[in-house]
Amino acid sequence: MNKLSGTGLVIASFRRQRYTWVDVLLVVAAVLTFFFAEGYLALAALVVVMAVFALSLDLAQGYGGVESLGHAAFFGVGAYTAALYALHVSTEPISGLLLAAVIAGVVGLVTGFAVLRTHGLTQLMLTLAMATLLLELANVAKSLTNGDDGLAGYDISPVFGLFDFDIYGHTAFVYVCVVLALVYALLKKLVNSSIGLTAQGIRENPVRMRMLGVPVERRLWVLYTISAAIAGVAGGLSAQINRIVGLDALSFTLSANVVVMLALGGTGRLYGAFFGAIIFVVLSDRAAAIDPTNWLAVLGVVLILIVRFAPDGVAGWLAKFSEKRGAK
Repeated sequence: MNKLSGTGLVIASFRRQRYTWVDVLLVVAAVLTFFFAEGYLALAALVVVMAVFALSLDLAQGYGGVESLGHAAFFGVGAYTAALYALHVSTEPISGLLLAAVIAGVVGLVTGFAVLRTHGLTQLMLTLAMATLLLELANVAKSLTNGDDGLAGYDISPVFGLFDFDIYGHTAFVYVCVVLALVYALLKKLVNSSIGLTAQGIRENPVRMRMLGVPVERRLWVLYTISAAIAGVAGGLSAQINRIVGLDALSFTLSANVVVMLALGGTGRLYGAFFGAIIFVVLSDRAAAIDPTNWLAVLGVVLILIVRFAPDGVAGWLAKFSEKRGAK
């Protein structure tokens, strides 16, 4: 990745994340999609769910420097939790989504003890092993998860008892957008707090931060747990709007996809998750519609071009462009 040098790097690393014209642009895009792209609301809802998922990984990786190839573990836990809750307890969506966040957060809390004691390749392999173990557990526990056949046949009640999930996807799209806005606002607050700012310091130089008296392990542990809970929210949203959960919710492919989304959008800026999710999901859908066999090649070419010409992702390129405009 391109690095700023000297003072510029320090300033870029610790700059507070404020609401900008990019946020306004994203809100306008969501409104226009709702009113003028009704035939694509299901695809748009998937983009929003993936944006929530990418935000969760950006919090851990982009701000805390925690590398992960198994973030789908938390997505899958949230998805199965929401589905099982709807099947056996209540079809009310808000409580199901909150429970998905809590259970995924608990899994992050427990696994964080092991994951955060390692670094680099070891950390990557440990997160991958954790997700693989959960995948096998879900496959074996057929009486609970239905194994390869997946969980289906559950209903989701209208949101607040008023807004039914219609076949056209209007309620689902608004529902996931509202949840995304709440998650985004929460993360803006978090990354600008002492926890978020010290996490960025830990990412840059953990030794120095430890010498300054910062409880490095505890801060990363909190960040990782919150990241897991948000990934659980994404999984819960997916289970509720699609009304089916399969083993692919815990797969390595999903973990790899969200890493690619962040590579496309850019890490450490939050809104990079939006750009990455939009590019990845829309491009994958259109490429697969044109050529179901070789559609991955198109995605690969785009990823190569992004890495070559915008190594900090689309968000990084936009930030540099804005800085140049400001300088002029």
